Amino acid sequence: MSILIYTFLTLVALYILLPFYWMFATALKSPEELIGEITFFPKKLRFENFKTAFTFSKIYIESLDKEFPGFLVFYGNTVLVAILTTIGTMVTTTLAAFAFARLNFFGRDTIFALLLATMMVPGEIFIITNYETISNLGLIDTYAALVLPFVPSVFYTFFLRQTFMQIPNELYLAAKVDGTCDFKYLIKVMIPMAKATLTTIFILSMMGTWNAYVWPNLVAGGEQMRLVSNGLMRSFSGLGPNNEHIQMAASALVSLPLLIAFIFLKKYIMRGVSRSGIKG
Repeated sequence: MSILIYTFLTLVALYILLPFYWMFATALKSPEELIGEITFFPKKLRFENFKTAFTFSKIYIESLDKEFPGFLVFYGNTVLVAILTTIGTMVTTTLAAFAFARLNFFGRDTIFALLLATMMVPGEIFIITNYETISNLGLIDTYAALVLPFVPSVFYTFFLRQTFMQIPNELYLAAKVDGTCDFKYLIKVMIPMAKATLTTIFILSMMGTWNAYVWPNLVAGGEQMRLVSNGLMRSFSGLGPNNEHIQMAASALVSLPLLIAFIFLKKYIMRGVSRSGIKG
């Protein structure tokens, strides 16, 4: 029985990893290999494709009468937006989770229940109201439009609150007796004890922003403000046909930071999920 289980899991793992392998394999191929017979392995490794993708500068496409920025512009936008969004998410999530876990105020549980109810609403519904709000504030085609809607997160607040709730309340009462303020208790006690969960939220928030597609495409009015998820195809649309190897090299460059982060921090993700009490 165990042999069947491990065989099934191995096949599932290979099925999941196959697109990643094909991306890296195509990124190392020559243009001639792309138009010829399909090969599973590159005949010759062309690492210069990564350099071409990374250093690709802006290009003017005559048919569209428009100049498109290079790959580095989109990549830089993505890094900046991901950093700003993740910092904002960590701050707001930590403060909100602490308030719902430890502070006693009127309607706390009711407010939290209403927030949880919003998780039942499809995210596409919020796109309309968020766009109207951003547009009325005059923030279209700005970094604020790309960052602000991603900062608050009910799920991350619930996720961290579950961890905070498992910290003994006696520690909080003892700290209050000693005259410790709430903010100092949060920084000195709760955050260190919830480090694994916070690391998980950090990674998930970074990944969510990094892979965002629909919202950045709506609010980025000009080409200079687009993220790499929207600008990847645009960056290389002027190279002509048979440029899939450059596009795949760029896709690999986009995927590598998240893959590396997950490989080195996966133990914190598993630990954070187990400590929060959320199980699949």
